[in-house]
Amino acid sequence: MIQQSLPMLPYSNSSLSTEVSEFLLNCFVRSPSWQLWLSLPLSLLFLLAMGANATLLITIWLEASLHEPMYYLLSLLSLLDMALCLTVIPKVLAIFWFDLKPISFSACFLQMFIMNNFLPMESCTFLVMAYDRYVAICKPLHYPSIITDQFVARALVFILARNTFLTAPIPILSARLHYCGRNIIENCICANLSVSKLSCGNIMLNKIYQLILAWTLLGSDLILIFLSYIFILRAVLRLNTKGAAAKALSTCGSHFILILFFSTILLVLVFTHLAKEKVSPDVPVLLNVLHHVIPAALNPIVYGVRTQEIKQGIWKLLRKGNDSRK
Repeated sequence: MIQQSLPMLPYSNSSLSTEVSEFLLNCFVRSPSWQLWLSLPLSLLFLLAMGANATLLITIWLEASLHEPMYYLLSLLSLLDMALCLTVIPKVLAIFWFDLKPISFSACFLQMFIMNNFLPMESCTFLVMAYDRYVAICKPLHYPSIITDQFVARALVFILARNTFLTAPIPILSARLHYCGRNIIENCICANLSVSKLSCGNIMLNKIYQLILAWTLLGSDLILIFLSYIFILRAVLRLNTKGAAAKALSTCGSHFILILFFSTILLVLVFTHLAKEKVSPDVPVLLNVLHHVIPAALNPIVYGVRTQEIKQGIWKLLRKGNDSRK
């Protein structure tokens, strides 16, 4: 028998693969059963987050006594929470409930942009709120002249400009990569590294830029926030008036709780990524999803329960609604 040898063809990505037009989000590769028991709690958390933040925004908008800088910043935080929730959770629930895994190329990178942009915006908003509390406690006589509507407007411009300018390169760098075959993202969301590792090109620049940006933006924000609270605590301990220290700490308590929600789950997510060998790869995926809904659900509740002015504003709106029905 004579064997005819075939000529060897050089390997070429362009000849053996096609351009990717959409991705498939494969949430929990090693623990698919998680989707069953997560779907209902995640749906309830999403509804709670939307309802609570909408109630808070409507209350601040309609109640004239809440038209103050601190509540404007709280409104911004609620808007960011709602935007992040709407960007991530409906798609995750569509996968859980209806197995709708496909996501278009453009939708994936739009989601990536919003997540990478709005998360540092939240961190920056917490920083501005920490400065607001610092001035209120440490320089109370100067508070009305420092924390004004103009200050909030300038802070808003800074938050938008800083984070949009610095985070925009992340989805741009990922979108410019050549995707030539593999399109299954082992994640519930279009996270930068989960997507870019599917490409045929070198992603080292993506990794380095995201690492530097994360520590520069989020790291510096959290350090400055906790430094401001050290100054606040030192000022509170110097107060000699009876009950003044307790009142001062009470005004900062709600804000500090929100920062703990935000930073704790973020730190846990970082540590699970660092300990990849000891933790299931599905755990960071789960934490990433929860980070987009748990703080959003808890933030307005904490402020609503702990802030007397907001509670009074909500009760006023409820009474007006009942009176109008009568």
